[in-house]
Amino acid sequence: MIKFAINMYKKYEEAVNYLFFGFLAFVVNMVSYAGAAWVLGADNENVVLVLVSTSFAWIVSVLFAYWTNRTFVFKSKVTGKTGVWKEFSAFVGARIVTGVMELVIMYLMVDLANVNDMVSKFVCNVIVIVSNYIFSKLWVFKKKEA
Repeated sequence: MIKFAINMYKKYEEAVNYLFFGFLAFVVNMVSYAGAAWVLGADNENVVLVLVSTSFAWIVSVLFAYWTNRTFVFKSKVTGKTGVWKEFSAFVGARIVTGVMELVIMYLMVDLANVNDMVSKFVCNVIVIVSNYIFSKLWVFKKKEA
């Protein structure tokens, strides 16, 4: 059974690592959001503070996600300041797209649909994690053909 589990991990290592580190990024995002929302007093009555808290959580989780995706998930071989900067810029660019998507969904759910901000944040995170994997796999950490 252990050998089977090891073989399955090796076969699906990238996806398993992405799910694991994606979950950790989710936790970082939720904790950062909750902390910022608590400090700022954000709630359903003040959507601006909800969006500020969401933006803060986004910055913290993007930095965490870049490091974990580069190091543990996609195992980037890019080196040198220029190469790493290009990779980081592509990563942040993709995350900006999903970050804007998250802000729009949060606004729609919290302000217009009056859904609890933490429930809305959870729903957003699921959508964003899937979208981020697609962007990272197909664009940011795309394997170069030899």
